[in-house]
This record gives sequence, C-alpha cells and structure tokens, in this order.
Amino acid sequence: MKLAHIAIFFTVLRNDDTLAYENIALNNPTRQSRQYYSTIQPPAIFDSSNAVDGLKTNFSSYGGQCVISADGQKNATWWVNLTSIQSIHHIKIYYRTDNTAWGAQNGYTARFLGFYLYVSNTTRILDGHLCFHDTVYNRSTIPAVVNISCPVHGQYVIYFNERPQATQFADQFSSNAHNELCEVEVYGCNETGVYGLDCSLPCPDTNCRYCHIETGACQGCNPGYQGRHCELR
Repeated sequence: MKLAHIAIFFTVLRNDDTLAYENIALNNPTRQSRQYYSTIQPPAIFDSSNAVDGLKTNFSSYGGQCVISADGQKNATWWVNLTSIQSIHHIKIYYRTDNTAWGAQNGYTARFLGFYLYVSNTTRILDGHLCFHDTVYNRSTIPAVVNISCPVHGQYVIYFNERPQATQFADQFSSNAHNELCEVEVYGCNETGVYGLDCSLPCPDTNCRYCHIETGACQGCNPGYQGRHCELR
C-alpha cells in the first residue's frame, strides 16, 4: 500500500490527545544519516536511538539524550521503525536547545527551520505521506517542541531537512542541515483494526484492516478484500 504524498497542516492538539494514545515509537529501531563523531566522546552520546529513549531532561549535544549529526552536510535524515504498519494520530518533536533560552537568539532555531516530516511504509521519503513541511516559521516563531497531526498508517516516521546549494536561503536558515532531535514521540494505536481515542473501537467495516484513527473510515482492507467498505472479494 503506497501512502498518499499530501501535506496536512500543523495542528495544535488537546492535552487529552497526548494522554489517550500510546507512544508507539519508544525504544524502537532508529537510524540517522552521517552521525557526528568525537575523538573524546563515545559514539552512543550522539546515537539515533537517543530520540526514542524517553529521556527529556538534557537537550545539549553532550548530554546523551539527543541525536547529533555531522557538520557540513546539505541534507540530514533520521527515522524510527515502528516495526509494523501502525495507526498514527500525531507526532511530537523536541529539538535541541542546549538547555538555553529558545528563540531568535538561540542558534539552533536556524537549524530546525524548513524541516519535513513523513510517514512511510519504507525508508524512502518519496514512498511516504508528507505530514508537514515547515514553510512558515522563522527563528523567532518556531517552537522548540512541535505537535504535528498526521492521522495515517505507516511503519516509518522520517525527519528530513536540507540546505540545497542551488537555493539561496534567507538569513534565518543555517547554512548546513542537521539532525538534532532530542525526542520524537509517535502517538497512536499499536494494533490494527481499531480506532478511537483509546484505541478500543473495532473498525466499523468487518474486513477493514486499517481505518482512520479518529473517524473509523476504512483506509485499507484485509488481504483478499476490496471495495469502499471491504465488502468485495
């Protein structure tokens, strides 16, 4: 099943949305492109897995709780493998702050700007659904923590950022691209065939394998079935 490549808008979520759904990214496999390495620090301090370890007390480069990628790169990618196709409601990203005040005076805001967030069934962003692309924030307005609504199904949640050499970026943007994610939480249901605020309602269509997490509308049938309500064989 190839997911639609359609952008949806950033949505401010209610507090009970976060409380109701499970963080299905926690401690799952991850990978990043071009990790930062230090001659005096162990590689684990900068590892891709730091973004799903559940730790959110130290948002600095050497705190061991954030993903840090190599300097001097024009694109940066990080992903988490949910291990199977899951029903996602929203995604919460905590960005590196270096434990200092966030805003235009914090240099890491420039690195966060312009990011993309995808949900895909493969590790390729072109196979996936574009949940969000930042085209509106500047260094004064981008939050250090963002909630992004993305009610779709997929196995990989992919963060991507780029600084193409052929593009003249505004002074707001950093010259290079980075992965500096201190936590990525993916909230949803850890089983298929269900929907609702607490994932307790079965999909209304009997042979539906994947239904919209809020409405229950069928988004994918069980093998061997087809049709709008999965009524055809």
